[in-house]
Amino acid sequence: MAETGNNDAAKLTFERAIEELETIVKRLEEGKVPLEESVAIYERGEALKRRCEELLRQAEARVEKITLDASGKPAGTEPLDMN
Repeated sequence: MAETGNNDAAKLTFERAIEELETIVKRLEEGKVPLEESVAIYERGEALKRRCEELLRQAEARVEKITLDASGKPAGTEPLDMN
C-alpha cells in the first residue's frame, strides 16, 4: 500500500481509492497491525471512503442529468453544475 497522506485521497480516481480502501480493510480484519498503525490506516480509510462517496455522488448527478430523445434513447447529458 502506498504511504500517502490523507489529503492525497482527494486526487485519487474512484478505482484507485477503492483498491486502497480494500487493502486497508483486509489489513485491519487480519488483526495483525500494531495499534498505532491501525489508527493511522483507519484514518486513511476514512479519507478514502469520503473520496469514493464524493465521486459516486458526482456520477449519480451526471446520470440523473441524462436526457432522452423522442424514442427514449439517451440524447446526451447536460453539464453538471457542482455549485
